[in-house]
Amino acid sequence: MSNRIAISIFVKCRRFLKKKMSYNAQVIVLSFFVGILGATAAIIVKNLMHFTVSTLNNIFPKAEVNYYYLAFPIIGIIFTVLYTRKVVKDNIGHGVSIVLKSMFKSGGKLRKHNMYSSVIASTLTVGFGGSVGLEAPMVLTGSAIGSNVARTFNFNAKTTTLLLACGSTAALAAIFKAPITAIVFALEVLMLDLTSAALLPLLISAATGTVLSILFLGDTVTFDLATTQAYFLKNIPFYILLGVFTGLISIYFLRLLRWIEKQFSKLKSIPLKILIGGVMLGLLILLLPALFGEGYENINALLKGNVFDLFEKSPLSHISNSHWMLIVFILAVIFLKVIATAVTTSAGGIGGVFAPTLFVGAFVGYLVAEVSNYYFGFDLPHINFVLAGMAGVMSGVMLAPLTSIFLIAEISSGYSLLIPLMITSLISYLCVSPIEKYSVYTKNLAEKGNLKTHNKDKFALQKINWSSIIDHNITTLPLHSTLGEFTQYIAKSRRNLFVVLDEDHKFAGLLVMDDHRDKIFRQDLYDKILVDELMIEPEEFIYDTDTGMEMLEKFNRTRNFNMPVITQDREYLGFLSKSKVLDLYRDFIAADSED
Repeated sequence: MSNRIAISIFVKCRRFLKKKMSYNAQVIVLSFFVGILGATAAIIVKNLMHFTVSTLNNIFPKAEVNYYYLAFPIIGIIFTVLYTRKVVKDNIGHGVSIVLKSMFKSGGKLRKHNMYSSVIASTLTVGFGGSVGLEAPMVLTGSAIGSNVARTFNFNAKTTTLLLACGSTAALAAIFKAPITAIVFALEVLMLDLTSAALLPLLISAATGTVLSILFLGDTVTFDLATTQAYFLKNIPFYILLGVFTGLISIYFLRLLRWIEKQFSKLKSIPLKILIGGVMLGLLILLLPALFGEGYENINALLKGNVFDLFEKSPLSHISNSHWMLIVFILAVIFLKVIATAVTTSAGGIGGVFAPTLFVGAFVGYLVAEVSNYYFGFDLPHINFVLAGMAGVMSGVMLAPLTSIFLIAEISSGYSLLIPLMITSLISYLCVSPIEKYSVYTKNLAEKGNLKTHNKDKFALQKINWSSIIDHNITTLPLHSTLGEFTQYIAKSRRNLFVVLDEDHKFAGLLVMDDHRDKIFRQDLYDKILVDELMIEPEEFIYDTDTGMEMLEKFNRTRNFNMPVITQDREYLGFLSKSKVLDLYRDFIAADSED
């Protein structure tokens, strides 16, 4: 009964909006509505995750070495796999990649279950110790909310994509209480077109998500920050050095993550994947409890300078008293966190790399400051370098320097560290981008040709239906025709170009009338010359299997204005005109862009 009432109210509201408001006004109102729903989802998943963790801590006794860590991760992965395979029956891993793929494949349309499925799955994974983050699942959840709201109003692909971005913006703003970061993420990672029509809805959703998060989660951000220290110009070389280190770690992060996922993909047995991944993750967490879950509480410990507390429950804690062993522990956390994250997702867990990049970056920043201070006598502020390290690794792994800069600036309650954040993030980005063309979110999509937003020219060339502009009106004549028969074809044609075909309708060559004017008026040659003596072979063909990019490259390479289209076995299909290709391309870009 309650469902019927809710549906009835929704239908009446939709009718009112469509009847009483303009199209733009509808989008503004719905961006606010999507902001509420996206933020609510983020608030719910945060509370669910903390409830799961606190319940496990209350049920199972605390010990000096918690051997329950061996069991928790595999239990969480089993629950997650059962839920995704038996209930959802869909792939919901790599949330941001799913959003980007939907923008390419279906105009931003996401399935209804995406509004809740990743929330439940990621809570099971992270709550039981999966070494991943909740942000990517939340981006997928918020995006699905915006997408499905747009679908109920029968909006076009552009508006659907905009409301999708509004949903992700609201969710991300609610998680970090960072509205500017959420908007920059939509522009830099989702690559939404920045126009005045798009900016206002994004602002509304970001503000709505932030306000709701403050109301229900309090005004403190994810990190308990001590007071940051002012940066000095003399420390800038160290921020540059940190940028290089975070860039190298980012490359390690990307390469190892993909390699481990590839190795797990070779395993056909799902139980075997769960067993291997769960056991590996359990052992890693037992040895280094800091790898448990998202790890934000460990980042808070670094920010407060309580680094030794991170290794208290490790079986190896008794040998961590010396300073050099502390350095070894920090290095182990940095390098093993990537493995823990990779095996979590590869074994079937659901979560993202947003939190792991911040986690790894925080430890890299602390390590640079600690080594510089302890061994070389400098006085670098740990908290500043922890924050800059977080920005550096996020920038390198996600190839999103602006998102990383604004996130750390917002969660640190000010912009006093803006210059160091910019330096570290940009150096990291510059180290990674020449080596890794695609980010952690876009590599697989780009390899499969499913990436629109990061190369819209290439997307247009892939999506346009080139067959619709193939010219089939070029006159064809048989291979063994005489010059006299050729002149008869000329008399019936208004074109200068002719195609010669063999007896199997295969392309044999081209005839250009202007090239043979000295012969076509000499009747004494009509029976003496065959067209196969006059025809020419084009330097290149367009094949029906060519991509749009390959086709344009051939036009540019040959400088031809028309080219024949054939199959791989030389069956003639028609001609393509470069001018028509460019006209169709321009029309597609214009239709796909914002007004």
